[in-house]
Amino acid sequence: MIGAAAAAFGLSVSRPLFAQAAKKRKVLFFSKSSGFEHDVIKRKDGKPSFVENLLSDLGPNHDLEFTYSKDGSLFSPAYFEPFDAIMFYTTGDLTSAGKDKNPPMSADGKAAFLDAIRNGKGFVGVHSSTDTFHTGESAETNTSAPRTWRYRNLGDKADPYTRMIGAEFIIHGKQQVATMRVIDPSFPGQPGESFSCMEEWYTLTDFSKDLHVLLVQETKGMSGLMYQRAPYPATWARMHGKGRVFYTSMGHREDVWTNPIYQNILFGGLAWAVGNVDADVTPNIEKVTPNAWKLAPATLPTTGVSTFKT
Repeated sequence: MIGAAAAAFGLSVSRPLFAQAAKKRKVLFFSKSSGFEHDVIKRKDGKPSFVENLLSDLGPNHDLEFTYSKDGSLFSPAYFEPFDAIMFYTTGDLTSAGKDKNPPMSADGKAAFLDAIRNGKGFVGVHSSTDTFHTGESAETNTSAPRTWRYRNLGDKADPYTRMIGAEFIIHGKQQVATMRVIDPSFPGQPGESFSCMEEWYTLTDFSKDLHVLLVQETKGMSGLMYQRAPYPATWARMHGKGRVFYTSMGHREDVWTNPIYQNILFGGLAWAVGNVDADVTPNIEKVTPNAWKLAPATLPTTGVSTFKT
């Protein structure tokens, strides 16, 4: 279990994971939810969310200063200029006000964001950031409902956001204990051995061919038809032009966020994304998860309407 593994590794978040940076790095944490809004990022009575509080507490230990926003209308080249990296915990079509009714980004704002990553800003995606900008899904589509058309691999035809982050969310089953297999323990923050924990596990599709896979979702023994497939990437790093992109599918539960293993994984990814540490991110997806593009049968009913045309 994850707690026992943390004790075995002697992990602690009371000290920095990495050498002190030459300067404090600035990270924009963006958590607009045009689709489903997760409890850990909800602001209640105007107070910061659970994740915002945690990042504010831990950030200084890692020379990171977080700015928090749910306002997509701010997205522009000038807005991104002060930040070293952009971190997403988002859902749905962010060019729509959607369910949380916070200001959406414009089409130009989305383009400016993707250009910022391509031109050298870091990007860190957490959990539902892959449940964002689904190809062919409009603001009117209920993005919390299952759709059989997500069981496909679009490659270069996918939304440019999908190609940047490296994959797209399909669906998840019930929360359950499952195993993360460690592929590259030399990457910053990665544990030395595989671990298991209770989490809301995502099943993903349309993986980019240049992923450097860090953690693999072990599917053997998992409950739910959506997991009846070969093991597939769950945490990875990749280059997007000059930008460093890191994603982890974990992060639904509060007890995952407070666990040292997850915190080390996350802050390791952040340290790499902002350029405080370097790592070898040579693509390895075809070697370590060669069947990642083979999906489980799409047995769930279709709801809504997809606008994507092949």
